[in-house]
Amino acid sequence: MTVAQAVVEYLSKQYTVDKVGGVDYRERLIPGTFGIFGHGNVAGVGQALKQYQQLDPAIMPYYQGRNEQAQAHQAVGYARHTRRRQTFAISTSIGPGSSNLLTGAALATTNRLPVLLLPSDTFATRAADPVLQQLEQPYAYDITVNDAFRPLSKFFDRVTRPEQLFSAFHHGLRVLTDPAETGAVTISLPQDVQAEAFDVPAEFLAEREWWIRRPEADDDDIARAAAAIRAAKRPLIIAGGGVLYAYANDELAKLAQLTGIPVGNTQAGVGVLPWDHQFSLGAIGSTGTTAANAIAADADLIIGIGTRYEDFTTASRTAFQNPEVRFININVAPIDAYKHGTTLPIVADARKALVKLNAALGGYRVGADLEDKVAAGKKRWNATVDEAFDTRYTPLPAQNEIIGAANRAMDAADVVICAAGSLPGDLHKMWRVRDPFGYHVEYAYSCMGYEIPGGLGVKRAALAEAARGGEQRDVVVMVGDGSYLMMHTELVTAVAERIKLIVVLIQNHGYASIGSLSESLGSQRFGTRYRALDEEQHSFDEGDTLPVDLALNAESLGVKVIRIEPGEKVIAELEQAIRDAKAAPEGSGPILIHVESDPLLDAPSSESWWDVPVSQVSELDSTKQAFHTYVDHKSRQRKLLG
Repeated sequence: MTVAQAVVEYLSKQYTVDKVGGVDYRERLIPGTFGIFGHGNVAGVGQALKQYQQLDPAIMPYYQGRNEQAQAHQAVGYARHTRRRQTFAISTSIGPGSSNLLTGAALATTNRLPVLLLPSDTFATRAADPVLQQLEQPYAYDITVNDAFRPLSKFFDRVTRPEQLFSAFHHGLRVLTDPAETGAVTISLPQDVQAEAFDVPAEFLAEREWWIRRPEADDDDIARAAAAIRAAKRPLIIAGGGVLYAYANDELAKLAQLTGIPVGNTQAGVGVLPWDHQFSLGAIGSTGTTAANAIAADADLIIGIGTRYEDFTTASRTAFQNPEVRFININVAPIDAYKHGTTLPIVADARKALVKLNAALGGYRVGADLEDKVAAGKKRWNATVDEAFDTRYTPLPAQNEIIGAANRAMDAADVVICAAGSLPGDLHKMWRVRDPFGYHVEYAYSCMGYEIPGGLGVKRAALAEAARGGEQRDVVVMVGDGSYLMMHTELVTAVAERIKLIVVLIQNHGYASIGSLSESLGSQRFGTRYRALDEEQHSFDEGDTLPVDLALNAESLGVKVIRIEPGEKVIAELEQAIRDAKAAPEGSGPILIHVESDPLLDAPSSESWWDVPVSQVSELDSTKQAFHTYVDHKSRQRKLLG
C-alpha cells in the first residue's frame, strides 16, 4: 500500500468507546475526511480517498470544502456537538493550503476540541528542491511551513519515512482522544512519502478502540473540598464546558438542589442547567448577568468545574472581591485545575468528582439569606431581559430584539451558533437555553468567520444524532455582516450537500462589537464602520455607506434568502421567517434570513469589566477620559491566590 492508502484505511478502523452513567457508546472516531487537493496531496491522500470511494464509499466518506480553515471549523463544530467523541480529518496541499489551517489549529487547541490535521509537506527526499510553495530558511533547511503548527497543536509529528506512520498516528490519536490533552493533532505528510509504497502490518489496519479516559477524584481531595464548602458562607459554582463534556449536568443539578449553592456558567458552559432553574444565575463575568456577578462579588468560595477561567469569566480578575475568597477547581486538565493559585485542585472527570462530592456533602445547605439573594437577583435580571427583548425600536431593531425573536422561534432542542462580535456577549447574558446541546458559541478563540462552517459541522453532527434515533435539531447560525464577510464560502458546501442550515445575518454595516469597545476606550469607533473612503482625511469613518447587498450575495451562491425589511413589523416578520425556515424539510438546502439592525443600541449592562488597556497619554479628550475610568477599574484587579 502507499502511505496515504494506509492512513485512510487506518483511520476508517478507529473507534471511540465511552461509558457514562452505565451507558455504553461506540462510534467511529473519524467519520469522514475533508480535503482540498493540490500538487501536495492529489496523488497521495486524494488518490487514496478516490480508490476507497470506488471500492466502498463507507470506508472513508470524503467531504468537500471551500477553504481549509473552514474545514477545520466544521470539524470543531462536529466535535463539540459529539462531546469530543468524534471529529474529522483534513488533508491539504503544501504551502498556502497548509498555512490556511493555522487559524483552525489555534481555535481547536484553545477550545480544547479535537481535530486531525494532515497538511502535506515538501519532498522528504529533496529530489526536487526547492519545490513550488516551499519555504526556504538559510539557517535551517529542514524547516517548512508546517513547523508553524508546532505551537498551535497539542501533538505534532512529521512522517519522513513510511515506517514512522505507526508511532505518529498511535500517539496522535492518543492525544486526540485524551480529554485533558485534546486539541489540534497535526501529522505532516511530505508529498513524496504519501505516494510511497511499503508493506503495512495487518495489526496497523485492525480495528482499534480508544476509550475516553475519565479519571476518578482522589478521596482526600474530595474530603478537603467538602470541608471547605461546609465552612463557606457564600459559595458559588462556576460551571464550564467540562461539565458538558463529562455529561455531568445531572450531578451538577443534584449538587445545586441538595446544597442551594448557586451556579454561574461560562460561555462554553451554557446549557449546564436550564435558564429558569432555581439555582441557575446564568452567565458570569464580563458578559454575565447582574445576578451572577453580584453573587460573585461577595462569594467566599468559588467552585470551578470544568472551566479554564478565561478573562471574560473572571472579569479580568475583578469579579471576586471578597478578600477571603478561595478556589476549588475541578478539572480533568491539571493546567486548569491549578489556576489562580488554588490550594484545592481536583484533577478528575467532572461527573465522577461530583458524584463523590454530592455524597460527601449530605446534610449541608447554604443559609436562607443566600437563597433569597439568588431569587431576587434572578427576578431582577429576568425583568431586564424581558424589557430588552420586548422594547421595539424602529425602523431598525436592536440586536436584543433580534436575539429575543430567535429565542422564541426556536425549539428547545435547536442549537444556536455564534463566535465573534457583539453577538456572543449578548447571547451569553440573554439566551434562554433549555437543552444541554442548545447553545454553541465559540468564544475561547472568538474567531470571526467560524459561525457558518462551525454551524455546518454542528448540523452534520445533529443529522447523525437524529439518524441514530436521537433528537431532531435545527441549527441556527447568528452572524453579523463583518463575520459573514470573513468566511461565508461554506454556504456553497451546504448548497452542494443540500444541508438545511439556517443563517440569521444581521447587517449593521461594520464591526458593532469593536465599535462599541473603541468608543468606551476613547478611540471613537475608529476603523469599525463600512464606509467609502474620504480621501482628504483618508478615513473610512464618515463616508457613504457601502452599497453592498449581502442577501444578493447569498442568493448568488444558491442559498434561499428571506429579506426582512425595516419597519414596525420587523421582529414579528423575523420570528415568522425563522419558523418558516424550520418548517422546511431536511435536504432542502441552506436558508439565510437577512435583517438590518441599529449597532448603537446596546444590550443590558453586566455591571462588570473587561481589561483592555487604554493609552496612558493622548491628545484626544475622549481617550484621557477613558484612561481615568480604566485606572479606577484596574484598582479592583486582584491576584486571586487562594
